[in-house]
Amino acid sequence: MKYNKYVSKLIRFGLGIVVIAITTVGCHNNTSTGNNDSDNYITYTDDYNRTVKVPNNPKRIVSISPAITEIIYALGADDKLVGRTDFCNYPPQADTIESIGGINNFSIEKLLALEPDLVLIGSMVNENTVNLITNAGITLVAIREKDHFEALFENIEKIGMLCGYHNEAINLNDSLRKKVELVTAAIDTNVNYKPTVYYVVGYGKGGNFTAGGNTFINDIFNICGLRNIAEEITGWNYSVEALLEADPDYMVIRKEDMADFINTKPYTYLSAVKRGKVIPIESAYIDLQVPRNVDGLVYIYNSIKSHSK
Repeated sequence: MKYNKYVSKLIRFGLGIVVIAITTVGCHNNTSTGNNDSDNYITYTDDYNRTVKVPNNPKRIVSISPAITEIIYALGADDKLVGRTDFCNYPPQADTIESIGGINNFSIEKLLALEPDLVLIGSMVNENTVNLITNAGITLVAIREKDHFEALFENIEKIGMLCGYHNEAINLNDSLRKKVELVTAAIDTNVNYKPTVYYVVGYGKGGNFTAGGNTFINDIFNICGLRNIAEEITGWNYSVEALLEADPDYMVIRKEDMADFINTKPYTYLSAVKRGKVIPIESAYIDLQVPRNVDGLVYIYNSIKSHSK
């Protein structure tokens, strides 16, 4: 019975009677060979270098990552999604999927009750949470967001393969790449000056934060023909003094922050603020590594183009 299966898993979780085999291998996925269930499973090396035996065509998937949830929907694989977190709220129909709670403070009881045959996690899930899930005997694969734009396409293909939607992933990537190519084809590479830009992640008394050179957001700006004034830093901390000194041509900011930002000193002294070259954007377009990054990229490029006329 379903209840007995749930109790059995919960007991195993409580006692921690699980042996986890972790092997580092050089490739990201290989088809299993040499065992009786090779047609039903694949071995997959995830982004934590954990080698996992994954169902070849999972039926019940729980996503503990807003980015992964969004990609699953973009692939049309949402019929397999049986669980998500409170933060997995895009597209809007994701709200109809049962939530297990937060990302690192979810309910293990709710997770087990959903009887997933695959749990997918992203960058925000810590090692302790990984152990909680795997110690309960649940198949878990980590697909992390990464610091380069190309990783978006890599992650889409990985998730498509794991969900049994590999062809759909290839088609989705093709359509996204075509949109990016329209932007890159329109940029004049012979110009000597690249307009400068700064992304406002945080500002004010709490500190100034932006996307440094080791982020996929930096790559998005480069693709748009822009130079990120924070490209020399790693991490997210940036001083207001450095911002004022660099005085970028353009500012990109979350749309909900724009009204306050352009009326707050010392940011009012920035040339981009004075000249109306502050570009508001939906934060999820570039804060998460998701297909909407391409929409964000196109939006930034078109906004810069319209401002430069």
